[in-house]
Amino acid sequence: MPTLAFPKETLVGEKRSALLPSNVKAYKLLGASVIIETGLGKGIHITDEEYQQAGAEVINSREVLLTQADVVLSIHKLPKEELSLITNKVVISFLDPFNNAEYVEQLCQHNVTSFSMEMIPRSTRCQKMDALSSQASLAGYVMVVKGIAELNSVLPMMMTAAGTIKPAKVFVIGAGVAGLQAIATAKRLGAAVTAFDTRSVVAEQVQSLGAKFLDIDLGETGQTAQGYAQALTPEQMQIQQQEQAKCIADSDIVITTAQLFGRKPPVLINKETVSLMKPGSVIVDMAAENGGNVEGSVAGETVVVNGVTLVGTGNWSNDVAKNATQMYGNNVFNLVSEFWQKSEDEQDAKFIIDLEDDIQANAVITHQGFISNDMIKNHLQKGQA
Repeated sequence: MPTLAFPKETLVGEKRSALLPSNVKAYKLLGASVIIETGLGKGIHITDEEYQQAGAEVINSREVLLTQADVVLSIHKLPKEELSLITNKVVISFLDPFNNAEYVEQLCQHNVTSFSMEMIPRSTRCQKMDALSSQASLAGYVMVVKGIAELNSVLPMMMTAAGTIKPAKVFVIGAGVAGLQAIATAKRLGAAVTAFDTRSVVAEQVQSLGAKFLDIDLGETGQTAQGYAQALTPEQMQIQQQEQAKCIADSDIVITTAQLFGRKPPVLINKETVSLMKPGSVIVDMAAENGGNVEGSVAGETVVVNGVTLVGTGNWSNDVAKNATQMYGNNVFNLVSEFWQKSEDEQDAKFIIDLEDDIQANAVITHQGFISNDMIKNHLQKGQA
């Protein structure tokens, strides 16, 4: 019977985990043994006893937990110093393999079979496993809440005996999963919402949510096979910045969600444009931790520049950790169950590694001491050249 281990997250301030008690019951029905590190659910007020009642074994020692595991499941990647404890085992988490060449190499050295949740394909079959999308959807909601918290006015129009309050103007740049959720949330709260995306094909989705789509002629743009926006040329970037500047200057809250898969996010708003905004306005920069969409935003911080508040706190879904854990826990369970195989007599079970399968061909980064993912292999080789 394979043992699935769920360690506590080591990132400071992280409240999420990869497991709820309901997931424990589902894993047990598969025929798995579930072990957790004590305090796993503390961030969302779930006790060790609740996990035990669902069928998990609680272990006090992190070293013992990892040593006993066959498969280790978490949100963030394990610290490098712990990889020796999972030699020849399977690990499933967000790995950010494009930007962690040294870490990927150490996974190879310890013969770890590693699944990167970022690399799950965006296909109909994989929707139930797509943790990037599930966490981004929550991030879109949280970013609107963050913007409201910093704004010195209300979002909806109010008609009162003391006068009429006009609705706040919200501009969302990027209409992917996070952007669409931000649009929907701001509209539900009564704001006048405008959005822009380099992919004109999403204009109908934006409009279906009741928002206005800012039409900027950038020429040929498009999207990747996975549905991600393609990088713009420097000329296209200049056109976008110029055309959206008026809308930004007129907005109370601006939310930027532009992130390029495996690459540094583009700078969409420069300091000159920020200076055009009214004092008291707010920009929420989703990409601040990875380089930023906004010139002047600071990773992990909220700063004020010329009276404009720039929010770059990051780890957005952690602010709604209960729902984020629920969604991520279901994502990883669906991945495990997809490749779970029981014997004919149902007395034995195992987690199958099949690199010929489309999901694993993309999501598995290292296997048997080598980088098995061709995209990551080529990317890292270019970086070393």
